[in-house]
Amino acid sequence: MALKALKQYRRIVVKIGSALLVDRASGLKRAWLESLGDDIAVLATAGVEVLVVSSGAIALGRTVLAMPKGALKLEESQAAAATGQITLARAYSDVLERRNLRAGQILLTLSDTEERRRYLNARATIETLVKLGAVPIINENDTVATSEIRYGDNDRLAARVATMMGADLLILLSDIDGLYSASPHLDPNARFLPLVEAITPEIEAMAGAAASELSRGGMKTKLDAGKIANAAGTAMIIASGTRLSPLAAIDRGERSTLFKPSTEPVSAWKTWISGNLEPAGRLVVDDGALAALRSGKSLLPAGVREVQGNFQRGDTVAVMSLEGREVARGLVAYDAADAVRIAGHKSNEITAILGYDARAAMIHRNDLVVRGMKMHDEPRMADG
Repeated sequence: MALKALKQYRRIVVKIGSALLVDRASGLKRAWLESLGDDIAVLATAGVEVLVVSSGAIALGRTVLAMPKGALKLEESQAAAATGQITLARAYSDVLERRNLRAGQILLTLSDTEERRRYLNARATIETLVKLGAVPIINENDTVATSEIRYGDNDRLAARVATMMGADLLILLSDIDGLYSASPHLDPNARFLPLVEAITPEIEAMAGAAASELSRGGMKTKLDAGKIANAAGTAMIIASGTRLSPLAAIDRGERSTLFKPSTEPVSAWKTWISGNLEPAGRLVVDDGALAALRSGKSLLPAGVREVQGNFQRGDTVAVMSLEGREVARGLVAYDAADAVRIAGHKSNEITAILGYDARAAMIHRNDLVVRGMKMHDEPRMADG
């Protein structure tokens, strides 16, 4: 799969890192933002829908408020975000208006993509903005998010937005021009990878942990984003955004890494399940259950060895192998207390154990996504 010209894509989500937008000394990098506005206008004229996931509120706010360097307390980050978000939104609006485009601000929390009803509502709102010709400017709502209920980085948020909105391309702009076999800052012999066919454990091992003080993301979070996007059929590009007109640079063939999407993307329902960022618990299963899952069957209580976490019925849980590797993800049919009671038992014993008629499966196959498998089951509830 070669890199197509950006104008050939229908809908593109562009993620912008904090370090690209904000200079510690001078604040907002206005010339850079103006050049991005030019890129968006060119794509919009060609009929491409562009959605922007923008970091920068906290970084900009701490500059505006003259906050000291170093780690911020939660309340300090939230105060910085409250100030920076206003400045950031105004800057995007001004840049786009000068190109006869309109901006629409969307602030999301983790619950907006992880809870099904809120996910559908957020999707409908963003879709309406796009239909009305506006450019959605999306960010995590850092003024209310806590460490326990946050995405933690905008790479994964951008991937969730891309899959939620059915984008065919996700572009992650940062201060690195793509994926290398090792950190190019530490290893002069690091090999650049222009194309990644699949994100394998070997590819994941190449990810370093480096991230600047202004941003929370590193290469690992970008690969996490790639797994979410690619599974849903969305291609992903990692490219440098340090130059002016970064999208035009990609279009003319400047160095970047393209991650190929799955040729057999999962349904919208299973895209939501598999992309859920924070499973509420874990079910450890034996090898027999693992083989059954890989053959397309439901997860029965008999194959569950251990129940971890305090989840409720309908929550997303991770299914783990005995070796501790995540093999599947799905919506559990029991709360944690009942799951503990029936784990290891046959389905025909459940009623006697729990005292009420219950489902035979711990996770039904229609609510289950097995890693690396091609799933086509349609959702059992409307996508709204």
